[in-house]
Amino acid sequence: MVEPTVGVLLTSWQPDVPALLLVVLLGGLYGWGVRRVRAAGGSWSPVRTAAFAVVGLGALVVATMSALAVYDHVLFWPAAVQNVLLDLVAPLGLALGDPLRLAARALPGPAAARLRRVTTGRVLRLLTFPLVSTALVLATELTVYFTPYFATALRVGWLHELMYLHLLAAGCLFVVPVLAGEETLPAWCTHPVRAALVFLDGVIDAIPGVVVMTHGTLIAGAWYLHHHPSWSPDVRQDQQIGGGAMLSIAELVALPFLLLILVQWARAERVQTAVLDRQLDRQQAAAVAASAAVPSAGSAPAVPSAESAERVRPWWETEGNEVAARIRRQHGEE
Repeated sequence: MVEPTVGVLLTSWQPDVPALLLVVLLGGLYGWGVRRVRAAGGSWSPVRTAAFAVVGLGALVVATMSALAVYDHVLFWPAAVQNVLLDLVAPLGLALGDPLRLAARALPGPAAARLRRVTTGRVLRLLTFPLVSTALVLATELTVYFTPYFATALRVGWLHELMYLHLLAAGCLFVVPVLAGEETLPAWCTHPVRAALVFLDGVIDAIPGVVVMTHGTLIAGAWYLHHHPSWSPDVRQDQQIGGGAMLSIAELVALPFLLLILVQWARAERVQTAVLDRQLDRQQAAAVAASAAVPSAGSAPAVPSAESAERVRPWWETEGNEVAARIRRQHGEE
């Protein structure tokens, strides 16, 4: 095997049949859903489609079929980059495509109802519960590197493929609900809470990289010492490079992830404000119409009692809801 120069890294590819089948399946289902939505007269954002295909499926292809897969059995750092692409980058891209909402819109009524029952069921709610999903991602990464899991996967092909799927699924359990599937999260998990969770997750995701860099024992050391090419760095240095790559990618992903949550938060606030303003306008118009009404001709004006005077006070002075409070603040400013 030749030394991995930049040119070699860019041009070295190998097929991975299970991963390729998964990419084709996910891409086909997503494309089918987009066509169904558009055929029904709806619309679907091309940006979401591009994020799903390029970032999500693209990261899956790069992790399993690029030079990372070619060299992961002789160098540790390509395997480390593979794993962080699978449990951080690919789930982020898939979540940006909002596949749960697409499926709910594309599927027929009974199938969409079944999907909703699954995504809001107890098992999935437990697995995607904030901090539980974060702990699952951390536990998965630590289990891969600090048990015989990784060393065995290097020897056993089917276990290596299962490890790929394990990493991808663990990452999706945290990222997809936070960015897309709001129904799977508790009601208290608002945008500010999600932003705090993403920040915390970015800190936690740095732990495996730091531990790998500083760990005194070689990870899968017997394998890499046996398959150590003459041109490669020292096995311990190779492990430090891998840990540094894991740490760098995790922190680079955390920032755009947090920014996406903040953008969603700002968008939700704008929508809520617009709805509240429309409600305020309707209620103000109704109040003005009621106050402009005059008594019928020939009727003598009655002397208002204290109770009737209380009833004819503007509604925003007597009610305690948010709309009334906003009107009172507006009148106070005037």
